[in-house]
Amino acid sequence: MADYRNRIVPHDLRNLRACLVCSLIKSFAKFEEDGCDNCEEFLPMKGNHDLVYECTSSNFEGMIALMHPEESWVAKWQRISHYVKGMYAVSVTGTLPRRIQRELAQNGRPYRSRDVSLKT
Repeated sequence: MADYRNRIVPHDLRNLRACLVCSLIKSFAKFEEDGCDNCEEFLPMKGNHDLVYECTSSNFEGMIALMHPEESWVAKWQRISHYVKGMYAVSVTGTLPRRIQRELAQNGRPYRSRDVSLKT
């Protein structure tokens, strides 16, 4: 159990970043070490410093501790009910670079921004 907790719960709140696709929050080092637990299959950040920088943001608002994704109404509201347990941002400021958005769309994974400040 301790190993699981060390993988998901950050030790401090500095240097945290949120994935621009799924809003999972981890440290920059953890994204670079493990990739995104939800998006690695189609957005291979693991071991790619530049991609971690481009596909995550240090500017996010709110935090959701998601422990039972399938049962949580908050998870459904945030569109994260099919993601792994962990910490998620309510809103992530920023967007993926256009080239990455195009790659995702070409692979049948259209990008939906998690930046609520962009919505009118």
